Amino acid sequence: MTKKRADKSQNDVLEQIAQHYATLSPAGKAIAHYLQKNPIAVLSQSTSLIAENVGTSKATVSRFFRQVGFESHQQARASLTTLREQGVPIASDNNEKHHFYSEVQNLAASFDGIAVEELNSIATLLANAGQVTLIGFRNAYPIALHFRQQLKQIRASVRVLPQPGQTLSEDIIDLTDKDVVVLFGFRRRTRQFKFVLENIKHCKTVLITDPTGQGYKHFVDHLLVSHIGSDAPFDSYAAPMSLVATLCNLTYTKLGLTASKRVDAITEIYKQMDELEDSER
Repeated sequence: MTKKRADKSQNDVLEQIAQHYATLSPAGKAIAHYLQKNPIAVLSQSTSLIAENVGTSKATVSRFFRQVGFESHQQARASLTTLREQGVPIASDNNEKHHFYSEVQNLAASFDGIAVEELNSIATLLANAGQVTLIGFRNAYPIALHFRQQLKQIRASVRVLPQPGQTLSEDIIDLTDKDVVVLFGFRRRTRQFKFVLENIKHCKTVLITDPTGQGYKHFVDHLLVSHIGSDAPFDSYAAPMSLVATLCNLTYTKLGLTASKRVDAITEIYKQMDELEDSER
């Protein structure tokens, strides 16, 4: 167990700096302060530029990375890159325009990689299912909740799992071949993710994931890849949310008059209960 913990910290530049800080020289501590304040510099700046910004020599910076447990600046850079690819937030110096461009790229890449026929097939499943179960863990849970909120307006028997404070087993055991299960699984998935996949094979299944989840394709009937990565500290879920909106709109079309009548009935209850703000205010 100790070795595993050590291996994990070896991949985290900031943790390594913190662990070795007390043994650093004054010049080394100055570099540590700079990188703790600007961790993206490990990725975006050369050894020479870090040295210039700190006011020290290139040799001192190279020695610093060895002192905190890396063979070189290049190895530290590779470690941070690995963490970011796993979805760990890493500070970024990109501006708002770059973030916007990254969002557009994610949306374009996601929809360019999905056939319209595939989306229509999934919408047909969602329209005809006896029950739709949406499963999401961690950052995927709010997306599953939003999916439920949209689908519930146009059809009955839609639920989200896991419920707060509840385990999944009691609900999974009740799933039948008449159920459609939409599972969300983005990078940094929970350990129980594969177990869930193995125990819903008897249902019609859809997996919405990022590129790291493509290896689960043989577990499900439909796989939709949505791009969430960027150079920003946090992953973006704009593309998965847009994908959910698309599936809901297509499902509405498939349901036709049935969906329209349900929307009208719900709208009437809104009015009776005075739940929503007047749109004219």
